[in-house]
This record gives sequence, structure tokens and C-alpha cells, in this order.
Amino acid sequence: MLYHKIIYIVSVMTSIFALSGINYEKFIKKNKIYETRFLVILLSLALGYLVGSFIIAFIET
Repeated sequence: MLYHKIIYIVSVMTSIFALSGINYEKFIKKNKIYETRFLVILLSLALGYLVGSFIIAFIET
């Protein structure tokens, strides 16, 4: 089950990289830096989990 953890870590890191290309200034209020960073962390964890689960389900079937 070690490959599950590796897949999840790689998919979260990939989602952080992908979400860093989005310009959040259009969606977030000014001077809300910490809230924006927290939102990016939550979105990257959620997206990484979904992508990792998809990859693991694809490999196991």
C-alpha cells in the first residue's frame, strides 16, 4: 500500500503546481492573502485526492 501514499503525494503536488497558474485576484477581495493561500491549499488537497483516487482505481481494475 506504499504506492497509494506515493500516488496521493504526487497528485497533490501536481495539483498545487496546476493551481498556482490561476489568477485569484479576480475572485478574492483585496488584502485577503492568508485566506487565499488557505483556499489554494484546500483546493489542492481536494483535487489531489480526487486525481489520486482515480489513478488508484484505474490501476487496480
